[in-house]
Amino acid sequence: VHVCWFLAVIIEIIALYFIFRKQTEENKMVLDEFEIIDKNIDLINEIKDLDKIEPMSHCLDDFVYELREDVIEESIPIEDLLKNCDKTKDREVKVPKVVQ
Repeated sequence: VHVCWFLAVIIEIIALYFIFRKQTEENKMVLDEFEIIDKNIDLINEIKDLDKIEPMSHCLDDFVYELREDVIEESIPIEDLLKNCDKTKDREVKVPKVVQ
């Protein structure tokens, strides 16, 4: 609870500093998320001898990558592939514009 009160004050200060008027329910949502993070950090801090565990650079540090040889195979003709598309132009697929 003490952390959440502190975070509430910080959020309000930041909101005022940037003249970014967050609504009260948005503040509550952010505080709820920070509370979850805070609880997870508390769980992590309960792990015994955590300081003796060597940090990992990646979650799969011990993963072994096995690459296969490339095999050239005959591909499907583009004309046949484009038959599955609603709209095409030349050898390209036409899609609706999503960015204005």
